[in-house]
Amino acid sequence: MTDNKITKLEKSIQHKIDFKTKPNGALGRLEELALQICLIQNTDSPELVSPHILVFAADHGIANEGVSAYPQDVTWQMVYNFLSGGAAINVFTKQHDIGVKVIDAGVNKDFEALPNLISAKVGYGTKSFLSEQAITKEQLTECKKQAKQIVTDVIEKTKCNIIGFGEMGIGNTSSASLLMHCLTNIDLKECIGKGTGLDNEQLIKKHAILKMALENNKLETNLPNDVLQTFGGFEIAMITEAMLEAYDNNCIILVDGFIATSAFLVATKINPAIFDNAIFCHQSEEKGHQLLLNYLNAKPLVNLNMRLGEGTGCAVAYPIIQSAVNFLNQMASFETAGVSNKD
Repeated sequence: MTDNKITKLEKSIQHKIDFKTKPNGALGRLEELALQICLIQNTDSPELVSPHILVFAADHGIANEGVSAYPQDVTWQMVYNFLSGGAAINVFTKQHDIGVKVIDAGVNKDFEALPNLISAKVGYGTKSFLSEQAITKEQLTECKKQAKQIVTDVIEKTKCNIIGFGEMGIGNTSSASLLMHCLTNIDLKECIGKGTGLDNEQLIKKHAILKMALENNKLETNLPNDVLQTFGGFEIAMITEAMLEAYDNNCIILVDGFIATSAFLVATKINPAIFDNAIFCHQSEEKGHQLLLNYLNAKPLVNLNMRLGEGTGCAVAYPIIQSAVNFLNQMASFETAGVSNKD
């Protein structure tokens, strides 16, 4: 599409927004969202089709170094909880009629075939990046291949045009903190938070371990794939590629909290244009998230002091996105309602 056509379309959409029965700008962020979604879909009559949240789960070798308040087994236990419908993400997606798929990207557990579980296991957890790279080149390639196929399949089977990304993986805030530090140059200490609920003493230990990991893995470049391979997780690598694939399929991308935003950060370093399709759903309580959002110049829709992950921020914010689309499509204009506009 040419710049002239984009300008013409944007003017048409803005006119439609402005001539609804309200003062200009009176619906605030909803008006911004409506314009963004229209531009993504290249229409002034957008629609949200078969929304889905993909929850990627994997284990991290760094979890065994004492960076988490919970044992690694919680990862596979929570996968079963997702599949039985007992987690927060299940409650919120059911409430808003959002489809959920759980992906075994690399959990340290073999799962039987279960409904809504997608098997894409690359390994039984990453290596501990305290002493070596977390992911091999071959594993990173496989993560990308699996993620592309998962997104393609969901879109083909459901005609989905809006996808949120959630995660589960004990230790993954450590990965996210190092990805953030390496790709933004924000001080490491500012990137590290309490994760699953560390106390102050445990947080100090976490910082010391991650600082040592940086020293032990001296990166020669800050290229996104190199950083991802060194400090990433299988679920983060798959989310990164899945977001890129969703963008290539012109989907709306719902970005959740700290972990998902770190994956999005990697994706922006690969293809900066992905930002146009992204809606940042909430601001996490995890310490680094606000700084990361600031770095990306991203405005989250809500701040509910959440820090759970799973894609819960996407699910909770989804009705706001629906409201943006619905007012544009259903609200009367001054002309159709016979209401006097301002002079």
